[in-house]
Amino acid sequence: MQVEAVVVEPETVILAAPLAPNINHRETVFGGSAAAIATLAAWSLIHTRLVSAGLASRLVIQRSNMQYDAPIAGEFRARAFAPTEQTWDDFLRMLRKKGRARVVISAALEYGGQSVGRFEGEFVALDV
Repeated sequence: MQVEAVVVEPETVILAAPLAPNINHRETVFGGSAAAIATLAAWSLIHTRLVSAGLASRLVIQRSNMQYDAPIAGEFRARAFAPTEQTWDDFLRMLRKKGRARVVISAALEYGGQSVGRFEGEFVALDV
């Protein structure tokens, strides 16, 4: 997939990938590649924030939804967005208290400066 981390910050993670290794028979990005990269951006955001909080955990995706709004015919990006501060604080509090917590993270697929898809995933963190 040749994914590259472009930005890794507490509020956002942006991953980029070229068309060639992710191409489908229509010469656009294969939907599975787009969904995988959006999922990875969201997972990476949570993982990075958990590491910053000093929490070791196993992080898995429980549920996801992907919407494709336009074809992607070149290099594209997946941009994950941090949850609200209250949502994140509740997530951390539950993880510390119960050893398990859920959080929903959104990401956008971007191509040519446009939003071309939307991802939403519910992730579960398990204390290790």
